[in-house]
Amino acid sequence: MKKLQCLILCISLAAVLVACGGESAESSHPVVQFEKVEKPAETPVEEEPVVEEEPEEEDPDIPPREGMVRDFFTNEWVEGDQNVKRPLAVMYPVNKQAQPQYGLDHVAVFYEIMEEGDMSRQMGILENWEELERIGNIRSIRDYFIYAALEYDPIIVHYGGPELYLYENGGLLNRSVRDDINNVNGVGGKMGSDGGAFFRVPEGSTSEHTAFTDGAHIQAAMEKLNYQATHRNYYTGEKHFQFAPVNEVNTLEQYGAEAKSAVEVDMAGCYPATKSALTYNESDGLYYKTLYGNKQIDAASEEQLTFKNIVIQSTYYEKRDAKGYLAFKMHDTTRDGYFITEGKMIHINWKKAATNVPEGYAEDHAADYAPTRYYDDNGEEVLFNTGRTMIFVAKEDGSFTVDGTEVSLK
Repeated sequence: MKKLQCLILCISLAAVLVACGGESAESSHPVVQFEKVEKPAETPVEEEPVVEEEPEEEDPDIPPREGMVRDFFTNEWVEGDQNVKRPLAVMYPVNKQAQPQYGLDHVAVFYEIMEEGDMSRQMGILENWEELERIGNIRSIRDYFIYAALEYDPIIVHYGGPELYLYENGGLLNRSVRDDINNVNGVGGKMGSDGGAFFRVPEGSTSEHTAFTDGAHIQAAMEKLNYQATHRNYYTGEKHFQFAPVNEVNTLEQYGAEAKSAVEVDMAGCYPATKSALTYNESDGLYYKTLYGNKQIDAASEEQLTFKNIVIQSTYYEKRDAKGYLAFKMHDTTRDGYFITEGKMIHINWKKAATNVPEGYAEDHAADYAPTRYYDDNGEEVLFNTGRTMIFVAKEDGSFTVDGTEVSLK
């Protein structure tokens, strides 16, 4: 009986399930079948081309920082007080054993002039020198270097020199007692005090190439000797050279065929011992200096000495005595020379005379402080490019070589 009841119950449940399934299939809510709709292809959006804005050209009349000014000697931007402070005129030997030297990376204008014995000597006009930890080595001076230095109103730093021509018989250093020429002389004595400015490296050495100084020692010596640290009132206080506008580099192209190629400048014909030379680097527009065929470098920075402008100044000279001491005529008019920049060279004339000297300075010395001026063959003053300048004061009967061609100064 129980088995029969279970069977009936199962049949009933099956009937119910069938009924429910049929009702679902005929329901008023049929199952919706969705058709697959293809998405239309997107039209690519053309991107606007990126236009790079050209950097605005720097205005050469606007300083990079407030208070900066154009330097009197290089036309570069410098701190405002640099044109107020007096530079140093430092005597550097060019002997092989004296290389490398300290302070050369602060040179604004650099001179090389012959002395006795077929050897030359160099003098650097150093700016912003106060923080230098070593300057030198330092050697003796000749009076024609003093004439070259005075137009910068510097403190002259040297280690002796021929007393006969520097002090006696009305020599230039006689004027130091009248507070005209301010020099710091490592030898001391009547040609000027050392002011305690010098030291030897190594300490205790007496070798001729071991005398040095630094910015702190020079400043202390200036205070001791009562030397004015700022330019004196009779200094002209103007740009030393006539500079081309910074954004208009003087390529010398305006001189046409008169402007000769000048990539390799070999001064061995004027300076046979040192064989001073310079090579133009087109990538940076600078001339790189060598001595004895080696790079002339600053001992501290280890950077090679470079220049934007080169002047070769043919100069009248005489032998003074049997020892071979020379005299160069640094005050003169319409003397020949050459100006070199941007891989080119032109013929020039130079003169140094008592013109445009401020009132209040003795007329007999007025020309000493007047800058040497350089003119092209049209009588127009040469435009220097912004940067450092190398000046070779050469014997008028010397010669030099440019790109393999010899040029006579006669």
